[in-house]
Amino acid sequence: MTKAELIDAVASDVGISKKAAAEAVDSVFKNVTKALKKGKKYTHVGFGTFGVVKRAAREGRNPQSGATIRIPARNVVKFTAGKALKEAV
Repeated sequence: MTKAELIDAVASDVGISKKAAAEAVDSVFKNVTKALKKGKKYTHVGFGTFGVVKRAAREGRNPQSGATIRIPARNVVKFTAGKALKEAV
């Protein structure tokens, strides 16, 4: 599903204009992103939980040359599916 398809679905489900639905969808993702930047979790009961975890620094290989490279530590987004989502899929 693309963002445009999501906006169309929200607009028809709720009975609002596509412009209002686009603003609502953008606002949801913007606020989830803000929470994750602050290191907080976002939980949608039944759907799942988005959180941030720290990935440790590690060694990798350059696939072209085979040389060992150092991959720095970084924060990554982790998603854990909720019970209702697992059962639905």
